[in-house]
Amino acid sequence: MFRWAHPEHLYALLALPLLALLFIVVRRKRKNKLLQLGDKILVEQLMKETSERKPLARMLLSLSAIGFLIIAWANPQIGSRLEEVKRQGVDVIIALDVSNSMKARDLQPNRLERAKQIISRLIDRLENDRIGLVVFAGQAYVQLPITTDYAAAKLFLNTIDTDLIPTQGTAIGAAIRLATESFTEKDKKHKVLIVITDGENHEDDALEATREAVATGVVIHTIGMGSPEGTPIPASRNGNAQDFLKDNDGNTVLTKLDEIGLEKIAAEGKGKYIHSTAGDDGLQVLLDQIGRMDKKAFGTKQYTDYEDRFQYFLAIAFLLLLTDLVIGERKSPWLERINLFDNK
Repeated sequence: MFRWAHPEHLYALLALPLLALLFIVVRRKRKNKLLQLGDKILVEQLMKETSERKPLARMLLSLSAIGFLIIAWANPQIGSRLEEVKRQGVDVIIALDVSNSMKARDLQPNRLERAKQIISRLIDRLENDRIGLVVFAGQAYVQLPITTDYAAAKLFLNTIDTDLIPTQGTAIGAAIRLATESFTEKDKKHKVLIVITDGENHEDDALEATREAVATGVVIHTIGMGSPEGTPIPASRNGNAQDFLKDNDGNTVLTKLDEIGLEKIAAEGKGKYIHSTAGDDGLQVLLDQIGRMDKKAFGTKQYTDYEDRFQYFLAIAFLLLLTDLVIGERKSPWLERINLFDNK
């Protein structure tokens, strides 16, 4: 198999015709100026040691050398080995709370951004596992179906914000049910749900949804964002935080992490509860739990080892430039003495 490591560099080859044209123009101008000095035959007699063909040969050598340097720059590669590797992993769905309380700043820069950072690092650490994203507030929606495309997962992750769902609230139970339905495999293994929230659930029975999920083989971990003491929720106008959210009586609303509720969900879901703090986001604990799970074969990946071949083109370019330096522009006396058509 053949490929270019940097195919975009090959566009530099388009400069070669321009360089050749520039050489021709310069040579013609030089020749016209010499003819202005006097008779053509006389000028040729005065410059009889100057070769007419060597500059052309040197130009061709120089352009060829530049061409080979550009090819070396693009780095042609040859695939030397094709290897099939079995992919084994688990299905991981992350349910992320996007309610307004996730804008609280007891974690920097805020709970939601901190949660997105955790998810991003988790994606970086996954290898053969599949991943999906569910977002929830007063309702739950699938943001990304289960996929092995980690780049797409990060792209969708970056678009998540609190204005994604107009219905406010924290319907953890709805998120768990939707995530359970989103697992594509029907077996009762290899399925992990990670719920990331501040835990203030007022919408539904999250424990009942957890029991239903566990019955289908889903293991549920919970990550608590924020502080149990409570913190105000920033209120924004035109995208700028100007005040804090207040209730109908004008009192500042405090959002508190419900650790007890999240611990119950994790215990019922046969998983772990992790309190994300400024010093420890608990990601390693989560990865250890996923690593201990039985893996499912998802198919195979093909890997090809490529070997660089740029060095050969560099060597050719070096030889051409060396030849260019050796040739010079004057006629060689010993070549002039050779007469291939002498019949004597």
